[in-house]
Amino acid sequence: MKYLLIFLLVLVIFIISITLGAHNDQVVTFNYLLAQGEYRVSTLLATLFAAGFLIGWAICGLFWLRLRVALANSQRKLKRLQQKLGQAEEAAAQPAVPAVKE
Repeated sequence: MKYLLIFLLVLVIFIISITLGAHNDQVVTFNYLLAQGEYRVSTLLATLFAAGFLIGWAICGLFWLRLRVALANSQRKLKRLQQKLGQAEEAAAQPAVPAVKE
């Protein structure tokens, strides 16, 4: 449900940007870092929206991947510790055998 709402929100924003862009056929000068170009407002709006969307997903994906790796490491450590604890409990439960028989 949460993902559906996020998808619908992104879809609405995208449709609004397309609608606004379609009504703006003006040519504007866009100065970017290395050069300058003249673009239609609709093309510039759609391109910058798509670039921002992709960069945002890439950043979120990197954070998600980092958390998944940390979770996998923690689960592996927890499993190892549980195995050690089980071995220690088994060793403690075994009766002590005297070294010298009488």
